[in-house]
Amino acid sequence: MLIHVIQQGDSVYSLSNRYQAPIEDIIEINELDQPESLVVGQSLVIPATQYTVQEGDSFYSIGQRLNIPYELLASYNDLDLNEPLMIDQVLQLPEPDRRTITTNAYIEPFGDTVSENLIQSAWARTPLLTYLGMFSYEVNPDGSLTPPPLDDIPNIAQTNNTALMMVITNLQEGAFDQELGRIILTDEQVQDRLLDEIIRIANEVGYQDIHFDFEFLPPETREDYNNFLSKASERLSPEGLLISTALAPKTRPDQPGAWYEAHDYAAHGEIVDFVVLMTYEWGYGGGPAMAVSPIGPVREVVEYALTEMPADKIILGQNTYGYDWTLPYVEGGEPAEAISPNQAIQRAREYNQAIEFDEEAQAPYYFYWDEAGNQHEVWFEDARSIQAKFDLINELGLKGISYWKLGLSFPQNWALLNYNFDIDKIV
Repeated sequence: MLIHVIQQGDSVYSLSNRYQAPIEDIIEINELDQPESLVVGQSLVIPATQYTVQEGDSFYSIGQRLNIPYELLASYNDLDLNEPLMIDQVLQLPEPDRRTITTNAYIEPFGDTVSENLIQSAWARTPLLTYLGMFSYEVNPDGSLTPPPLDDIPNIAQTNNTALMMVITNLQEGAFDQELGRIILTDEQVQDRLLDEIIRIANEVGYQDIHFDFEFLPPETREDYNNFLSKASERLSPEGLLISTALAPKTRPDQPGAWYEAHDYAAHGEIVDFVVLMTYEWGYGGGPAMAVSPIGPVREVVEYALTEMPADKIILGQNTYGYDWTLPYVEGGEPAEAISPNQAIQRAREYNQAIEFDEEAQAPYYFYWDEAGNQHEVWFEDARSIQAKFDLINELGLKGISYWKLGLSFPQNWALLNYNFDIDKIV
């Protein structure tokens, strides 16, 4: 398996010949809707184990193109870096050292039923998931819970040996509610009813992990949140339930801001079984155009988290979407449009734009002008950006990765996840 970045003149046919990979496999793995019309700068995952040297190739150029360290490519083939390559010479591609990780993906139904798109996505992706996070059970002010529709999701999870995660939130009317968060964390009666409800529903549905995603909490409730988690652990652990939390992306313990102050990394690391770091949304719908999860800031959050808890409790959060901003950015103006990676590629093709890659952020982007004369800037995820996150997980020995969210087309992620790792199945 390798990553190939499309250059002028490339075609599925030429890639098939170069890598000795069946055309239909390339099309299927990348879910190419128009395989005859590839976009310059688009990254494809190629199911290949070897590479045939072309005219003008060098170890360095091949390594750059395939996202493989050129020194590793030479040593794996027992070749001297200083010796020139021969045209039609066949190089074997190195296999990764696979380790077992924990994976999660949130699934967010809207309305009264789970859409067919989400059902299909759950069937397709649960074989590669340790957990499937049902988003979300919304806490009411009295401690009762408003559930999401489940439809066939429990059956899909069970069929694929995927554990169900029960996601508990302080959402009200589509937004995280600060006052509701205060009630949950300070009212003992509300907490007692909430925990009773969680146990009842977990037993009925078959949840194995209870995941608290409380956001936009009053800063002064930091210790209240810690105490609530301790209380939850005392109630839920004897029931055989794991506990996890979602944490805002902090880089220091006293980081100011409504999203950060009540999230105590050290306490969560001690109390719960694992955490999901929400390492995305640097580029967000209401902000200026930039990479959604640039590798530098993501690394900074993880490195701080490692000072507060062990690596085997940390799951890296990862977006499966990008944004299309209309320029110029105006604070408080129309928010950017969220799009899937495949939609971003389709839009680049529609407007005849080559895809660029920011090496510092490790993220793809491009600009285009629409029919109304407005300029747009698009940032999204591709095979190269997700491989950078997989490399970080391996380098720092993290527990795994969690995706927000299912239902967005990003086929290269799943192919590379399956190639890089074995998936822990706790069921």
